[in-house]
Amino acid sequence: MAEVGHVRELWRYPASSLGGEVLGTMAVGTSGAAGDRLFGLIDAASGEIARPDTVARWQKVPRILARLRPDPSLEVSVPGTGTWMPAPSGETDAAISAYLGFDVVIQPFEDTPAPGYAGAFTKARYDKAPIHLLTTASLARLKALHPTGNVDTRRFRPSILIDIPEVEGSFPETEWMGRRIAIGSVELTIVEPCRRCGFTIIAQEGIDHDPNILRTLVRHNRHNFGVYCRVDRTGEIGINDPMHLLPE
Repeated sequence: MAEVGHVRELWRYPASSLGGEVLGTMAVGTSGAAGDRLFGLIDAASGEIARPDTVARWQKVPRILARLRPDPSLEVSVPGTGTWMPAPSGETDAAISAYLGFDVVIQPFEDTPAPGYAGAFTKARYDKAPIHLLTTASLARLKALHPTGNVDTRRFRPSILIDIPEVEGSFPETEWMGRRIAIGSVELTIVEPCRRCGFTIIAQEGIDHDPNILRTLVRHNRHNFGVYCRVDRTGEIGINDPMHLLPE
């Protein structure tokens, strides 16, 4: 097996479109990281799920942070409140509504186990791939093509960021289509490139609004950045675990 790099960062996103949380270890099941994308943020009047990638009134949503407690219940931090609040709850919905300027609610997705929850559920607006992988080499390539841009990991929302040496002129993971990889005790197959949308250009805490991020990816990598992976063997991944390309 060829070792190509090691794990730099692990992320999960308990609430879709909200800011995620950094992990030291990640349990991976057939549907992806444990605790990932369990909840959605919904327009209370229309039932529309948050769309910061395309709808201007949702573009502050990624500044709202989400995390899971060990139990594992959801907590949300709204800018300006300075605290973490339990969700779903009326108090938290009110705080987010005040921040966004219209009425919203947090609800679990339909297929989400929600012990003790008796409220409404919602349906995800897309079927996500289980694991999204990105490399530091691709971040470096994007930075070389767009030197004034801030290529912060949070723009791209990977599950796993792999630290590998730069490959001049290349976004290397997009060349691994169909390859099987091993990280920790987990085995994955890289199934398709991640086609990027307007989420990548949105301002977040410490990150400016930057349309040239997406324009650069359109021009130089056919809209793509990072890859989606299927889970072939479940297990656990930790920071600094090596990544191996398995024999073809």
